[in-house]
Amino acid sequence: MTTPKPDLGRLKIDRSRAGPPNRSPLRFPVILAGFALGFVAVTFLWLRRGAAIEVTTARVEITGQGAGGEVGVTANGYVVARTRASVSSRITGRLANLSVEEGSVVRRGQVLARLDNADFAAAVAQAEAESLRVVAAVGEARTTRDQLARDLARARDLLGRNLESARTVEELASQLAAAEARIEVQLAQGKAAQAAIAFARANFENTLIRAPFNGTVLRKDAEVGEVVAPVATGGGLTRGAVVTMADLETLEVEVDVNEAYIGQVKSGQPTRVVLDAYPTATFAGQVRQIVPTADRQRATVQVKVSITDRDPRILPEMGARVEFLTAVTADTVSAPKVFVAAGAVRTDGASTFVWVIRDGRVARQAIEAGPVSGGRREVRSGLTGGETVVLDPPANLAEGAAVNVVTN
Repeated sequence: MTTPKPDLGRLKIDRSRAGPPNRSPLRFPVILAGFALGFVAVTFLWLRRGAAIEVTTARVEITGQGAGGEVGVTANGYVVARTRASVSSRITGRLANLSVEEGSVVRRGQVLARLDNADFAAAVAQAEAESLRVVAAVGEARTTRDQLARDLARARDLLGRNLESARTVEELASQLAAAEARIEVQLAQGKAAQAAIAFARANFENTLIRAPFNGTVLRKDAEVGEVVAPVATGGGLTRGAVVTMADLETLEVEVDVNEAYIGQVKSGQPTRVVLDAYPTATFAGQVRQIVPTADRQRATVQVKVSITDRDPRILPEMGARVEFLTAVTADTVSAPKVFVAAGAVRTDGASTFVWVIRDGRVARQAIEAGPVSGGRREVRSGLTGGETVVLDPPANLAEGAAVNVVTN
């Protein structure tokens, strides 16, 4: 029996039943990546919303009657020496010797430094030698004059006895007069020689730099080998001063008092001085001078306060706070005042406000602010004292934002 051969030309594909869809192998990983990115974004936004902003804070102070029946205005400033000088040379020269260091205690007239002065020393020696020459010349002229005077006396005696001619007598008289004139010239040259000695010695003295008063050396402004001059010429080629010194017995504090409070400061008024370097120590002081002019730009008046408590810890250029004290009487007792650090106050158009911290979050508190005194600003309304406010608040601070207090 013969098997029929299959007819391959009659075979067809049945497309009526659709097979499974053609899925891309990258579609599933892309979906997972999208979900992951969305989760990260939501988490970042949530964390950013809840992250605390780091801030520094200040305490709102309330002031009234102080201990011992005293109240006062506060101002900040610096310790300065009333007697202070940058000591320079009188002439230009190279510094050959510097005999003091920072902290050296010196007396008035003490030599602090010396310039190269070999040429000036030689000039002094030359002037002294010239003076000796003139002295010898004067002696020689006087000897000649005395001899001529004797010769003239003998000639006149002989002339009286007709043993000498009148012409000889006249010549001797003329020579004697010339000798007298030469003596006067030599005496004048002697005075000029003495003046030359004084001039040379003055120039030599100018090479010695002396202390103008009793005091302490604060800073060396030049070193050995540098060129110093009465006035610095710039460019780093010369120095205008050799040392800076001050009399530490004349230390005082210069402060700027807001003109709104200057009426409460009087000459001779007692004060308390607190140094930034020693905040737990106080020093007694007294108002020495109220400078009779105001600073238009800052609306302040400078007040100079003498420190009556001498202490070796007090040094020039230290920061200080001065409290001006007045005795409390029935006429001077006033309501307590509220002060806040000036750096905590911000303005927004016509409104003034601070950021107050409550339960770890900030709230904007409107205030009525007064003048600034000693780095503090008076608050006339809006705060009662004792609140914690943000000092120098960052620009991204918003109502209700969580904050983290950073201790300076």
